Amino acid sequence: MIKAQTLKGFRDFLPADAIRRQYVIAKICDVFERFGFDPLETPALEYAETLLEKYGDEADKLLYLFSDRGGRKVGMRYDQTVPLARVIAQYGNVLPNPFRRYQIQPVWRAENPQKGRFREFLQCDADIVGSSSYLADSEILVLAAETLTALGFKKFTISVNDRTLLKDLPVQAIRTIDKLGKIGEEGVKTELSARGFDAGMLDALKARHPTETLTRVLETAPELGVPRETLRFTPTLARGLDYYTGMIFEVEITDYTAGSVCGGGRYDRLIGQFTGKDIPATGFAFGFDRLMEAMEEKKLLPTGKTATELLVTVFEPKMLDESLYLTSQLRNAGINTELSPLPDAKLDKQLQYADAKGIPYAVIRGPNEVSAGTIALKNLRMQVQEEMTVEALIKKFARNTDTVTGTHLPSE
Repeated sequence: MIKAQTLKGFRDFLPADAIRRQYVIAKICDVFERFGFDPLETPALEYAETLLEKYGDEADKLLYLFSDRGGRKVGMRYDQTVPLARVIAQYGNVLPNPFRRYQIQPVWRAENPQKGRFREFLQCDADIVGSSSYLADSEILVLAAETLTALGFKKFTISVNDRTLLKDLPVQAIRTIDKLGKIGEEGVKTELSARGFDAGMLDALKARHPTETLTRVLETAPELGVPRETLRFTPTLARGLDYYTGMIFEVEITDYTAGSVCGGGRYDRLIGQFTGKDIPATGFAFGFDRLMEAMEEKKLLPTGKTATELLVTVFEPKMLDESLYLTSQLRNAGINTELSPLPDAKLDKQLQYADAKGIPYAVIRGPNEVSAGTIALKNLRMQVQEEMTVEALIKKFARNTDTVTGTHLPSE
């Protein structure tokens, strides 16, 4: 017998969790599209040469690389920025310029799983390709802030820096400074010294001021909607990936301790590795699992176990046609409706099934209701029941939408 288990760092999402994830994805897509971004999807596998030497030596070690059955060297998607660069090089002649895209797909990294980190996880990216304007950077900051607000977060911090402030520092020194939030100032200085660098470079970096371009970004973003109090110039912010060339930023949720939930910046030379000429680009990625974890902690997620709103019961087998017709009416009205999968069972057992699945309401139509031209609506949470016409039932559920779960709920 095969042992039923998932690989370490990989997960299943049962319906209750999947519903929550879809709820968050829908919120994110709504904001992204409101800002003029269109969806893009790319394959899980890329040629290995597409992925290698784009992220830095440390990140390259986390790539899932292998040979397929045709002997081709391939790798699993590590992020969605490098595949985007490949798409621009491959389809640039048919895409608008500038090009705004968002992408919500899984990525894979062969790292040690820990709190908020997995080997397969969902990333939510948004990028503007083809614009070197500081306004594009400002728009990216606004988009990140607006998305977090739409998800219900009230307090967060956006740490912003310009990678050009670090251009005179060795790559290994930058990667050490990037650990500041994890190991603290003394830890960074100790590691800098151990690597043969002057530990004083951290203090010198902290004393630097924003570049002219970054100043314009920080002035414009609040005019576009970023709460001014959330923005923080952080000259020690490095972000370890090698492809950044200008503005970089990270977002942290207040009182969420697992780390940043969003990060990104400008990368004007990455796409040139595919096209032979540099193409400006700026964007970010949400760490979806961290977003979910932070929303869970702050009770911002829906609590329902199912997307089904109504269970239509079968009062007795000879009345099945009544239940079939009623189910069709409700579904045609856009109401999430399930026909009882236990049509031969007693009514109590059908109601027990609905309760176990988390369906909040059951619709009952027996001989008395048929004679009266009504139905009985049973609230399984409150254990109360009321009679109404089918038209009233449809109006009751189709009229009101719950802003937390996204489902239709009846008026009280």
